[in-house]
Amino acid sequence: MREHLAWGYNYQSKGELYSVSNFTRKAIKDTFLKLLDEKPLNEITVKNIVEECGINRNSFYYHFQDLPSLIEEIIKEESDSVIQKYSSVNTIVECFDAITEFATNRRRAIMHIYRSVSRDVFEQYLMKTSQYFVQSYLDTALADENISTEDKNAIINYYKCVCFGLVIDWLNNGLKEEYSQAFKKIFKLKIDMAVDIAQKLKKQI
Repeated sequence: MREHLAWGYNYQSKGELYSVSNFTRKAIKDTFLKLLDEKPLNEITVKNIVEECGINRNSFYYHFQDLPSLIEEIIKEESDSVIQKYSSVNTIVECFDAITEFATNRRRAIMHIYRSVSRDVFEQYLMKTSQYFVQSYLDTALADENISTEDKNAIINYYKCVCFGLVIDWLNNGLKEEYSQAFKKIFKLKIDMAVDIAQKLKKQI
């Protein structure tokens, strides 16, 4: 079989072309994550990746426009993966667990991204992940509460920002386990706080 990995081209079939292209794309991502586990992002170049991966530069640029686009795809995939894993969340503690898993699944790599110029991309997907899980939780928790859409959205935004802010603070403190456990204790003490807020908002109408 003749292959040209630089352009993902295969002379045999479209099926094999797709397979080779996907294999190369995955190899680039896996190699980049391996390097990112070993050193900061600002010390990694496209040249490092292609040499480690055993491909040429054209192959990299066939799949990714640049390093930032590679980073964004990896972060998006991590977010999608944790969302798929937690098909439902029934408490705010489960929300926090899911969000922190997104932030720590590849701990060293995530910390290197967070401490780099690509921090804003990570924060963007952290906010989207927080929004998804908080909304999933509150859609269930507030299902029997007759509150306005505006009030419900305000509660969702409040919890989303709380979770996002706590994870950011956790990252800034080096992802210490005792740090996240302390917040979980507070969440458990206030497990029905969202319902209490909704009921109090109704009384103000």
